[in-house]
Amino acid sequence: MRIPRIFRLLGGIAVVASLGIVAFVTRDRWLDAIGSRATPTHAAESAPAPSSEATVLKLSVQARKNLGLVAKPVKPQTYWRTIQVPGAIVDRPGRSDRGVTAPAVGAVVQVHAFPGDTVKPGDRLFTLRLFSEYLQNTQSELFKATRETELVKEQRKRLEDLAKDGTILGSKLIDLDSQLRRQAAAIQAYRQDLLTRGLNPEQIDAITEGKFVSTIEVVAPPPVAVRHRATAQPDESNPQSETQLIDNRTASVAYEVQELKAELGHQVQAGQLLSVLSNHHSLYIEGHAFKNEAPALEKAAQNGWPLHIEFAEDDSAGWPALDQSFQIRHLANSIDTANRTFDFFVPLTNQSRGYEKEGETFVVWRFRPGQRVRLHVPVEELKNVIVLPSGAVVREGPEAYVFRQNGDLFNRIAVHVLHEDRLNVVLANDSSVASGVYLAQSAAASLNRVLKAQAASGVRADVHVHADGTVHAAH
Repeated sequence: MRIPRIFRLLGGIAVVASLGIVAFVTRDRWLDAIGSRATPTHAAESAPAPSSEATVLKLSVQARKNLGLVAKPVKPQTYWRTIQVPGAIVDRPGRSDRGVTAPAVGAVVQVHAFPGDTVKPGDRLFTLRLFSEYLQNTQSELFKATRETELVKEQRKRLEDLAKDGTILGSKLIDLDSQLRRQAAAIQAYRQDLLTRGLNPEQIDAITEGKFVSTIEVVAPPPVAVRHRATAQPDESNPQSETQLIDNRTASVAYEVQELKAELGHQVQAGQLLSVLSNHHSLYIEGHAFKNEAPALEKAAQNGWPLHIEFAEDDSAGWPALDQSFQIRHLANSIDTANRTFDFFVPLTNQSRGYEKEGETFVVWRFRPGQRVRLHVPVEELKNVIVLPSGAVVREGPEAYVFRQNGDLFNRIAVHVLHEDRLNVVLANDSSVASGVYLAQSAAASLNRVLKAQAASGVRADVHVHADGTVHAAH
């Protein structure tokens, strides 16, 4: 039996209506499913194309001041590659310190100069009461020889007239003259002996009058003049170059009392050390190097290459400029068994100034024994290179960069590093950096961080950095 056409049409309409009702009821689920599938395609279509790495940065004037940024033109130059060697300032044997000894056996009855006091040549240091039997005998012999000479002279005067009359033979006068010459030689020897014992000529003249010396003054010795090895003659152009101080008030001061070796009341023997005087005008810089550095040091010493010295704990304010060239004088030929290093020595001319207090003069030295130093010893000459401070270069793995300034813009440039140390970086003079361009002399690491922040934020090259370190676009 055939279904009428009208019923088939009504059934189709009912099915379509049912599907529409079901779709309306479940619309949330199928719409979410359709949206989730369409989203990736939309995101992919809206994503921007990747950009190249940023190399240009713009800094405001305030930002450059906050970073302490300074740009200078660069030019090729010659640079000496150096090795760094630790060292210290030490006394120069035979010039810096001088001992004062007792001239004879005695007891210390007075101390005139104490540690820290400055003395001139001839100033009193100690007063000794003499116990020396030898010194007493020498005084007695001098007095007797003087008196004997006077008696012989009187006798010769009486006999001289008799010899003229022929009463006595002339040979008697000859004997008396010989005796006078022997007495004069003995007197001269006794006087010289007493001079070496520390007595002055006035005291010796008093001894010839019978006034024996029971105490002796120990005085500061004269300054030691510099002598040339070849001629063994003092430096006439500057006889006190080893003791002259820069302050006019202390120009005549030769020594400072460094240490007392004898106290009041102590009995001392002849030749015993009483005190140590110092003059730190001439010192040594003592470097401590390892054995494998010996060839480089020997080459620097032979060629007379100047060294650069860094003085630790040195306040240069208030002192004159240190205008002197430092060269290695000699190398030690022995190795320290404790630290396995050998020493080399560089002469140092010290600076000083004085002040007066309560009528006394005191000296202050710029450099002091024991002060640490760092020596930069030249070992290789690098020609036609560009030298920058260490803060002007930043590294990223194998890459090294500098920043070229063009107004407010800084362009990052890759460079080739030949050598670097704690202070400087040496660049190859290739096409990467042209002569005369302005390069930032510091803060390269900070500039590189700001450049990376710019690239990560998508900010254009014409950005500026605020004082708080934030990066903003122009506004």
